[in-house]
Amino acid sequence: MANKITELFGIRYPIIQAGMVWCSGWRLASAVANAGGLGIIGAGSMYPEVLRTHIKKCKDATHNAFAVNVPLLYPNIQEIMQIIVEEGVQIVFTSAGNPAIWTSTLKSQGITVVHVVANTKFALKAEAAGADAVVAEGFEAGGHNGREETTTMCLVPMVRNAVNIPVIAAGGIGSGGAILAAMALGADGVQVGSAFAVSEESSAHPRFKNKVLQAAEGDTKLSLKKLVPVRLLKNEFADAIAEAEAEGADAQTLEKILGRARAKMGMFEGDIEQGELEIGQISAMLKEIKPAGEILKNLWQEFLTEKERIAGMKF
Repeated sequence: MANKITELFGIRYPIIQAGMVWCSGWRLASAVANAGGLGIIGAGSMYPEVLRTHIKKCKDATHNAFAVNVPLLYPNIQEIMQIIVEEGVQIVFTSAGNPAIWTSTLKSQGITVVHVVANTKFALKAEAAGADAVVAEGFEAGGHNGREETTTMCLVPMVRNAVNIPVIAAGGIGSGGAILAAMALGADGVQVGSAFAVSEESSAHPRFKNKVLQAAEGDTKLSLKKLVPVRLLKNEFADAIAEAEAEGADAQTLEKILGRARAKMGMFEGDIEQGELEIGQISAMLKEIKPAGEILKNLWQEFLTEKERIAGMKF
């Protein structure tokens, strides 16, 4: 399939693997790239030199395009960007910050830039800053999220109508039917997180993956809106946050409960009760651990099947 996204990134399928903290290392990114999608290394959980190592290993593991995701509010941002330039990364996804700060610098180095947004205001800012595309990430998504709680089905058409650059839908994309729905709403491609978070190549701890596979409807909740909103899988830590929020805790109190390295504790080290477990609402749909390439190809086959089914409907 050739469209704006496959042409922009030089990939076979308009499916992007999200750059998730503690999940998206070089193994996952290269596996997705080799299967024809766009794999992304998640720099948000990496020290600069660790990121450099992952970029080098990814280049060795695939000859196809891959990207790096950089949360702009994270520390060491200048060093991270320098490494990206030095290592010749061709595609960067930025998130959690002002797109105007780094977009022009990256583009001056010939890098394709995509910015993740949760509303039309920031989609317009990203376009004005020179971004080549935007990811419109709805309320269903795991990890950091928008305070507006706008769902993907509402957000994608609003962003599509607001900007002229390609739009990538994210949040709740876990099936071929969801891909078809996103494209019907105006998306040019999709970004998939949770399904790849529990793939064989994900660097997440096996206990975290198994916890996700056990999730039922309603087992995730958007939390910490007074800090940085994040969708969490229910556990003892999430319950503590929910209790504090119900009592009207301020940002400082929530930050104290959160502490340091909570996501690493949960997703990478496998403390499934006291750790921060970031995952999307589609966790309730995930039932087994599969290779990333198989996940991608199944998604695409499901998309083609649903597309044919819809085309054959009589009205």
